[in-house]
Amino acid sequence: MTAPAAGPRAPAWPRRRRAAARFWREYRGHRAGLAGLAVLALLALAALTAPLTVGGDVASVTGAPGRPLESPSGRFPLGTDRFGRDLLGLLVWGTRVSLLVGLLAAVLSVAIGAVVGITAGHFRGVYATVLMRVTDWFLVMPTLVLAIVLATVMSRSLGTVVLAIGITSWPTTARLVRAQTLAVESRPYVERARALGGGHGHVMVRHVLPNVMPLVLAQTTLMVSASVLAEATLAFLGLGDPAVVSWGGLLQDAREAGAVSSGDWWYLVPPGVAVAAVALAFTLCGRAVESVLNPRLGVGR
Repeated sequence: MTAPAAGPRAPAWPRRRRAAARFWREYRGHRAGLAGLAVLALLALAALTAPLTVGGDVASVTGAPGRPLESPSGRFPLGTDRFGRDLLGLLVWGTRVSLLVGLLAAVLSVAIGAVVGITAGHFRGVYATVLMRVTDWFLVMPTLVLAIVLATVMSRSLGTVVLAIGITSWPTTARLVRAQTLAVESRPYVERARALGGGHGHVMVRHVLPNVMPLVLAQTTLMVSASVLAEATLAFLGLGDPAVVSWGGLLQDAREAGAVSSGDWWYLVPPGVAVAAVALAFTLCGRAVESVLNPRLGVGR
């Protein structure tokens, strides 16, 4: 009995494993990227284990364990909020919402930008002109203002926040992907594919998309930090879902409770530091990924 022949895609798996190993080996050379990855790993662990470590009733107002606005102590390391809830537990629970919204909004934004960029770079002509003028309009309009308008006219929910951020922050990705698409489609093997009868779908999926994916991956990691900041801003302005706990929502609660004027720093500083830390961590990871995938950028290590 002879062994069954390997599938046509079998030789691709060793190459992919070698490419992944090479990527990780080069990524480890970026100390800032490793630091950002460590911070994100800790935050992800805190988010995943939040139901076990702090419990789902941490946001309950009726069952608050402390007095309103208690300062940090052994029982409450970060103090309590205006309802007497444990701020450390709220901060850990808010990690789930902030990271989830940031990731989903970034994926939506990059997906829209990639589709617009690839199609505009491939078809060109009137279609590309119209798409690029729409992209330019979004670029000159303040992203935050557009997101606030969308979040105001739609129902207040996490889905609305994700849509508001994703729909308003895709133009930069579209511009970058279109430029990369134009460069890829000028290469001889793409012209050869067309000459052999390759259609639009074949060229875009089999030749263009694999070559722009490194750029899309790097742009996604960079967009997550901007999405987390945008979610915190919308929640701080009272445009988030009031039924969920997020870092921006904690800042908005602190503002409404007068924490700034009363000097209750423990109400303001932890969520603000958390937003800054996750934004910085994703930025460091994104810059490291960008440098590994495109060494000519010369990003420092």
